[in-house]
Amino acid sequence: MIRARDVLRLLPVYIFLYAPMAALVAFSFNDSKFSTAWKGFTWKWYARLASNTQLMDAALNSLTIAVLAASIATILGVLLAVVLFRYRFRGRKFMQSWLFVIMMSPDIVLGISLLLLFVLAGIRPGFLPLLAGHVTFCIPFVVATVHSRLKGFDPHVIEAAEDLGASEYQTFRNVILPMTMPAVVAGWLLSFTLSMDDVIISFFLTGPDYEILPLQIYSMVKMGVKPDVNALSAIMIGVTVCLVFASQLLMRKPK
Repeated sequence: MIRARDVLRLLPVYIFLYAPMAALVAFSFNDSKFSTAWKGFTWKWYARLASNTQLMDAALNSLTIAVLAASIATILGVLLAVVLFRYRFRGRKFMQSWLFVIMMSPDIVLGISLLLLFVLAGIRPGFLPLLAGHVTFCIPFVVATVHSRLKGFDPHVIEAAEDLGASEYQTFRNVILPMTMPAVVAGWLLSFTLSMDDVIISFFLTGPDYEILPLQIYSMVKMGVKPDVNALSAIMIGVTVCLVFASQLLMRKPK
């Protein structure tokens, strides 16, 4: 049982972790255009953000990439996780380990390697290379999420379905997929969040004709942090927190 004294001991750590984000959210309501001087409460930066067509277009592009990348990565990741869980073949452990290599690789290395691949293939940076790059770094996270859920299953359930005459597709659709659905949704939410927040890999793969939100914000803060950027960042923090909590709720084991 966690006591109040233990919570107080942890409190400074959480203040250290979340104080910068709390300050950013607070100053997104600051009436002053200078971020470090508080002049009163206002919603005007959120209203100005809504009328900024450049940022709205970049946000729409980011949402498009994130939804597509998360959906494709979830489909491929679920199939890969099921294959790694159900079948025993030579090189299975090797394949599983290399997924974690991609997950742990520095983003700058992954970005440069993907850029080199597309240059050799004669594909110019833009929408398709950006989508392919996001799918690449999202797949291992989906596999890890779904595979951890599969490892908690009773294998006799699947064997019972096969004994009753279910085909591979019927077993997957009627037994495995319903049981893994919380992890599948959690993997999609995690991929969506990773795709929306990515800067380094997107920097190498996007072109001048396809601007996305993280890179747009990065270029804006070079000249100083503006209040409308604070408002946009506060919205992104809220969305990320909601997605993380939704993911954690879905991953809870039923009692």
